[in-house]
Amino acid sequence: MAKTRVVLNHAGFQALLTSAEVEADVMRRAEKVAAAAGDGYEVLPNDRRRGRAGATVAASSAEAKRDEARDHKLLGALDAGRG
Repeated sequence: MAKTRVVLNHAGFQALLTSAEVEADVMRRAEKVAAAAGDGYEVLPNDRRRGRAGATVAASSAEAKRDEARDHKLLGALDAGRG
């Protein structure tokens, strides 16, 4: 059986992970998660020091922080970001 060799294009992966299109998709998904979690949750874009687009959804109000600690609303809202 012949061996198959795969050569990855690392520069291409890096360009894809930092592209404006991927950044927009990540932010869109994070906004959907924050909306599903309810009032008091905000989206914070991650810096690109790790070489890729990213976002964080966090409880920003005291009430949302209490709800998150008690009810884990972000975990329940995670499916909203899948589509």
